[in-house]
Amino acid sequence: MLQQKVAEAYNLHQNGDLDAAKRSYEDILQIDPHHVDTLHLLGLLSHQTGAWIDAERFFHSALIVKPDFSQIYGNYAIYLKDQKRPDEALASYLRALDITPGDLDLNFDVGVFFHDQDRFTEAVSYFDEALKIRDDYAAAHSNRGASLRELHRYEEANSSFEEAIKIDPSHALAYSNRGYLLKNLSSFEKALVNYDRALQIDSDLAEAHWNKGVLLLLLGHFSSGWTYYEWRKKTTHKTGERSFDAPLWLGDENLSGKRILIHWEQGLGDTIQFCRYIRSLSQSGAHIFFGPQAPLKALLSSLDANFQIVDIDDFSMEIDYHCPLLSLPFACKSNLETLPKQTPYLFADPYLVQKWRSSLGSGGVKIGICWQGSRSKGDFGRSFPLSHFNIFSQIPGIRLISLHKGDGESQLLDLPQGMTVETLGDEFDSGPDALLDSAAVMKCCDLIITSDTAVAHLAGALGVDTWLALRLVPDWRWLLDRTDSPWYPTMCLFRQQAEGDWESVFSEMKKELLLKYSSLNPRLT
Repeated sequence: MLQQKVAEAYNLHQNGDLDAAKRSYEDILQIDPHHVDTLHLLGLLSHQTGAWIDAERFFHSALIVKPDFSQIYGNYAIYLKDQKRPDEALASYLRALDITPGDLDLNFDVGVFFHDQDRFTEAVSYFDEALKIRDDYAAAHSNRGASLRELHRYEEANSSFEEAIKIDPSHALAYSNRGYLLKNLSSFEKALVNYDRALQIDSDLAEAHWNKGVLLLLLGHFSSGWTYYEWRKKTTHKTGERSFDAPLWLGDENLSGKRILIHWEQGLGDTIQFCRYIRSLSQSGAHIFFGPQAPLKALLSSLDANFQIVDIDDFSMEIDYHCPLLSLPFACKSNLETLPKQTPYLFADPYLVQKWRSSLGSGGVKIGICWQGSRSKGDFGRSFPLSHFNIFSQIPGIRLISLHKGDGESQLLDLPQGMTVETLGDEFDSGPDALLDSAAVMKCCDLIITSDTAVAHLAGALGVDTWLALRLVPDWRWLLDRTDSPWYPTMCLFRQQAEGDWESVFSEMKKELLLKYSSLNPRLT
């Protein structure tokens, strides 16, 4: 009789009548407070409705009653992952697999977990385990391919995508995943074909829309690219998606006399690059609140525009609209011809400029350098070893000055014999405000040479001469087959001609360096 009540409550749950399902589950617990299936299902429902404390309480109670119930551990792991408690989530997943090691869905879910944690080798091993259990599991082949792609095992990745599509020709995500792989292999037209095939199958597949948008932007098709790029808000990670009491503004409403909050998304470099649109927006007559990342507030207060820097978590702020920062190009209908190109739009603190100018002195050709971004999967291939700068260090009159902070800084302790890189001491950019010293030092340098990092965007925004070293298929904002950047007029782009070939990039930069400065310093000829 009790199981019949559970079945009826679960049917309400499955049909979306969550309030009725919750009441029914609670009625069952009045009869049997230790009914494990009901405790488990209430944990799921509480997680589903955002009642986090209740969810944890019900999962714990269910596991006390039945500590060998692997399904509860699996669902509890999903809850912990959503709560950004990955270590506990992994422990719960592995406990579930200890109990039922041959569970297909668990092995697949653990593979997805490891992929989301950028632990791609482990992800592949669990997808392989799932495929040992069922070799015609299309989703496991597709996800395996996605992890192999991140490991740059491209041929194996493509085989996995092809196998997924062979098993299930309507597997939209497999086409989308293969499109992303083909983009990385410079097969841009084939990538677009795969994205379009994915969207023919599933017109709501956010990842395919977004990835197509990124590729269109890379190809310079900005008008259509921004439209697809808006789908980033609906992807798994919901980039740029935040909730406010005010409606989203995407360019349709007149802003004159209105209050709009522009809020940051993605990295520091993105904020530095796209804050230029606030200057354009300030001409609309709107009262603009800008919420950047906290470490950038001091730097961005120099932005040449009429706006007010705020904390985006200040819920007392009264606004009429809000807009994520990277939606401004879409809202402003920006294309290659109309994007705001004027630099500088950020400015270094004059006091700090004078301080660092005195510290650095006036001798030699001063080149500020940076070689690595944050350690993440997105950084793979865009950074290079510091030792590549040795080709410049050997030129008389050249001074290499490190602007680098964070991941990769330890390379300064292991320089090639004869290579010299000046460092700026512990006080350099040491406070809570990011990049203030970097901006000042850049204004004291003759040239900045960097990988694709926030340093590149800051140098461009300051209007200083900058050389940017780019991988074969760069981030979309650097476009293809051009040596200049429409975003930064003082920037010159040096591109790989083959994947991983930094030697030729630095060789070309050395030639340009000798030409650029030989007239200023005869010792460079």
